Order: sequence, then C-alpha cells, then structure tokens
Amino acid sequence: MSLVFIGLGVLLLLLLMVVFKLNAFISLIIVSLIVAVLEGMSPLEAIASVEKGLGSTLGHLALVLGFGAMLGKLMADSGGAQRIAMTLIDRFGIGKIQWATMLTGFVIGIALFYETGFIILIPLVFTIAQAARLPVLYVGMPLVAALITTHGFLPPHPGPTAIANVFQANMGQTLLVGIILAIPAVLVGGLLFTKLFKKDQLHAHIPKNLFNPKEFTEEEMPSFGISIFTAVLPVLLMTFRAVLEIFFPSSPLLPTAEFLGEPAIALLISVLLAIYTFGLGRGKSMQDVMKSITDSIGSIAMILLIIAGGGAFKQVLIDSGVDQYIAGIMQGSTLSPLLLTWLIAAVLRVSLGSATVAGLTAAGISAPLIGLTGVSPELMVIATGAGSITFSHVNDAGFWIYKEYFNLSMAQTFKTWTLMVTVLSLVGLAGVLVADLFM
Repeated sequence: MSLVFIGLGVLLLLLLMVVFKLNAFISLIIVSLIVAVLEGMSPLEAIASVEKGLGSTLGHLALVLGFGAMLGKLMADSGGAQRIAMTLIDRFGIGKIQWATMLTGFVIGIALFYETGFIILIPLVFTIAQAARLPVLYVGMPLVAALITTHGFLPPHPGPTAIANVFQANMGQTLLVGIILAIPAVLVGGLLFTKLFKKDQLHAHIPKNLFNPKEFTEEEMPSFGISIFTAVLPVLLMTFRAVLEIFFPSSPLLPTAEFLGEPAIALLISVLLAIYTFGLGRGKSMQDVMKSITDSIGSIAMILLIIAGGGAFKQVLIDSGVDQYIAGIMQGSTLSPLLLTWLIAAVLRVSLGSATVAGLTAAGISAPLIGLTGVSPELMVIATGAGSITFSHVNDAGFWIYKEYFNLSMAQTFKTWTLMVTVLSLVGLAGVLVADLFM
C-alpha cells in the first residue's frame, strides 16, 4: 500500500495547491504529516520526521541560498547586470543579437534567480529590440531560455541545490556536468526553436506600467571585467574543485580547492568581493550595501520554506521505509532510473506548477534508485531538474510573468514559452541519457 499512500499524498498536494490555492509550504507540511501517519508512523513520530527533514534541508541550504540571493541583489543594484548585458550585446553586434542575449542570460542566470534575472533584463531586451527594429520575442526568447535552463539545471539555484542535497551529489561535479548539458539545451531551445517562427509571429509590446526599471548611466556601472568576474567567481571556484576531484585526485591543492569550492564558502567569498566591487568601491555607503543584502533575504524567504517543506516530505518517505519499498519494486526493472525520475518530475511539474516542489518531491521518491542502480547522482540531479521545468502552463508563476511582461495572448504564450521550456526539458533529458553512457 506504500505507493498508494504516496499517490494519495500527491493527489492531496494537487488538491490543496491547485483547487484550494493553499500556499505550497503549508500544503507540503500537511501532506507530509498525513502520508507519515498512513505509512504507519504515530503522530508524534510524524512530527519528529517533519522537523528532522526541515532542519536537515535548511541546515545545508540556508547559507547557499542566502549568499546567492545577496550576490544577485548586489549585482542588480549596482548596475553590474546591466553592464554585462550591454557589453556582450555591443561585442556581438546586431547580426548576432540572439547569441548576445542568450549568453547574457546564461552568465547572469548563474548568479540570479529566474524571476529576478527576467525582470532586470526585460527592459534591456525591449530597448535592444526597438533600436535594432527586431521583434521583441526574437531578441528575448534566447535570453529567457538561458535563464530558465540555468534555473533548472545548475547549482547554486534553489531547485538543483536542494535536489543535489537529496541525492547526495557532488555540487561541483553537478555544476560542471550541468553547464555542459545546459549548452545544447539552450542552443536548441533558445536559438533553433525561435527560428521555427516567422518574425511577424514574435512581435510583442511590453506594458510600461508593469515595471519601473532603473537605467544606469555609464559612470554608475562597474566595469565589465569586474562585473563578470564577481558574478562567475562562485562558478570558477566550484569548477576548479570539480576538475581537481575528477582529473587530479592526488593533487596537494585538492584540500584547499575542496574548501574554497564548497558552495557556501565560494558564495561567501563572492559576496565579500561584491560588497566592495558592487558597493564600497563604487562610492556607496556601507549602510546602502547592507540594505541591499537585507532586502535580498526577504525575496527568498518563501522559497526557503517551500524547499524545507519538500525536505520534510522526503524525510517522511525515508523514515517510514518507503524508500526501501521502492527499491524492492525497482529490483530487476529495465527502465532507466534517469528516465523514471524525469517522468516523475515532469508529471508533478505539469500538475503542481512549481518547479521546486516538483523537483524535490520527485527526488524524494527517486532517491533509493541511486543506491540500487549505481546511477550517477549528478546526472539524477540534472534529470530531475530537466523534468521540473517541462510544459509550464497556467499553474506556474513563470508562465504568467512571461505572458504579462511580453503582453502576449494565451495562445502566443503556449506557442512560445510552454513549447520552449518543453524543448529545453527534452534536450536536457537526451543529454543526460547520452552522458550516462560515459559516466
């Protein structure tokens, strides 16, 4: 009956979130408690399991997500994000404007949450489209594709980071493999997919009342070199660690690289650097810099709680023995655990809307498959992340952000956004299955 109870729990989660519009965190806690009791735990044991899941998940992630939000906010408030975008666009030129916006989204997307990066860069997309006399979606879709792919595939974004924690994957290796697999996904979903449309199908008009962007002057923005180095420093440190672990495991530099490449430490170093490069070094007062940092935490408070709720659900599945039950069922199965995990995440994504909830729930259900099959936990993270971004529709906040900022009809949004993220997800899955042949 264990799988039946899990199924009932997922259906209840759908009912609470989709029908009753209950907050995702509250819904996850309620479902976690109910599933725990159905699986045979006493109410007190259920509460203890939920608390354990909350604590263990946040204990590992709070530093990563907190420092990540701080770095992104400092970069946005200083004009660093605008500097990176405008410089890349100037270097590439109008003829390769899609490559420029795609690369902008990829670089900035590593440091910023999807919604933050989208809102910061949309005014630039609109300005560029007007100046070049190009359709807004022609310019914007490659950028959006890069933003949502980094959001779904790469730590230190909340979903991939939390999923890596569930699968006990190496964060540096996950980042390195994730970048490699994200590149073809963005090329296909962001560039080739856009070319399937005629240019007159990609026109849109951004309603001015939806945002009041700050346009930085040349003097206000930090230099491109400083901006790009500060933004990607965490990636450099984590990648350096992963390269040594994979190719030079006996290097005397490995202990130092492991410390500096620990996600929380890498992000802390970057935040300290950003306080100067994006703040004090630009003439800002410490009070103004600290205000940006304080504001950044408010933006991720609910994200942290939702992730903690997903961790609670995962812990209930472990403590009630469901993981062992699933492992027993999967013995002898010929279905790839990567494909199975992608399918679970995709079904939950379509049903729930939230990529984070879908990914975490799928990870909790699929976690036993790693020990059973020996599949790479890093590939499992990316397979789950790819499934969690597929077929976004009306129950996903990202769908509405895209629709409203581009001022599109429902049909236009489905044809561009929904199909685009589905292509990104499928290419990501294909990449994971190919990579599994070599890992």
